[in-house]
Amino acid sequence: MKLKAGAVPPENLMHIALSIGEPQHPAPEFVKHEIAHNLDGLSKYPLTAGSLELRQAIADWLTRRFRLYPGLMDPEKNILPVNGTREALFAIAQAVVEPKPDALVLMPNPFYQIYEGAAVLAGARPYYVNATAQTSFVPDFDSVPEDVWKRCQLLYLCSPGNPTGNVLSADATWKLIERATKYGFIIASDECYSEIYFDELHPPPGLLEVEAEAGNGKFENCLVFHSLSKRSNLPGMRSGFVAGDAKLIDKFRLFRTYHGSSMSPPYQAASIAAWRDEQHVIENRKLYRQKFDAVLNILQPVMNVQCPDAGFYLWPETPMSDEEFARELFRRYNLTVLPGSYLSREAHGINPGANRVRMALVASVDECIEAANRIKDFLKC
Repeated sequence: MKLKAGAVPPENLMHIALSIGEPQHPAPEFVKHEIAHNLDGLSKYPLTAGSLELRQAIADWLTRRFRLYPGLMDPEKNILPVNGTREALFAIAQAVVEPKPDALVLMPNPFYQIYEGAAVLAGARPYYVNATAQTSFVPDFDSVPEDVWKRCQLLYLCSPGNPTGNVLSADATWKLIERATKYGFIIASDECYSEIYFDELHPPPGLLEVEAEAGNGKFENCLVFHSLSKRSNLPGMRSGFVAGDAKLIDKFRLFRTYHGSSMSPPYQAASIAAWRDEQHVIENRKLYRQKFDAVLNILQPVMNVQCPDAGFYLWPETPMSDEEFARELFRRYNLTVLPGSYLSREAHGINPGANRVRMALVASVDECIEAANRIKDFLKC
């Protein structure tokens, strides 16, 4: 990696990686049990649509979690299981974007890099909507000119945000739904961090929840993407789903039949069990709260860092360039963080990731505390 070229960390310090958003908490035992007890499913070809039982488990979870009225989510029409949100977020652009010279795909800036690659390979141009401290790290959609909205075919949302941790309010979400209706674009809402939050009584709102509360039971132009990777500590299972507009789901299902994207039957059985259980998710949130409380107690006296609305990232400001901060932290303390400028693009005169770093609090509580103390020592030097 160019950033670390020539940087030799001290051998007496164990390496700690806060750079990759890969959950490190143990996978639930009952999920592993389900996989082991459904291996006979390996002798069958799985359907692209997944089993009806899996789609029903997902529909039930969506109904409970986002307070949808019973029967609104039709497992036959509104839900499609996918192999993790990454492949689905990429593939949806290929399925719905019409490639032409003026086609635009809007996305937050900074952003999850899949959005950009998906836009380019679908034959559209990315349009970056900056999220800065001045906008409370919410993308500044009000700054987008009308001619850009007219050319927009697809809008990627990410709430809770990666890497900022911001949560888009219900009011702001509704304004985007109104724009999608007016200008005819599709909203793809990446909600894979929605189950990591700090107040059990106030979970982050979702796109379908906002639309349903407004009385639109058809979820026109709206799709949400969810995963078991963060919620249930199962990144290796590659299990998630897309839900929303039945017409778009039908189109996406047909598209996916051509490239063989269907979930393994043992993983489908395990996913059913995971979506039906909430206790392991509550325990997961408790661990993240412990880490945030401990780490922020150490870091806030020495750097500009706030607790996010949700998710498992910190997005602190650095006292030097983000690249220099990351390189020197690795060289002197064997600790890896991700420069914020690597997660964003120069747009509208600024790079909103400059002078910030992303820290993923995915390691154990003890490792996160050790990492925070190393950062504190580094900043005091």
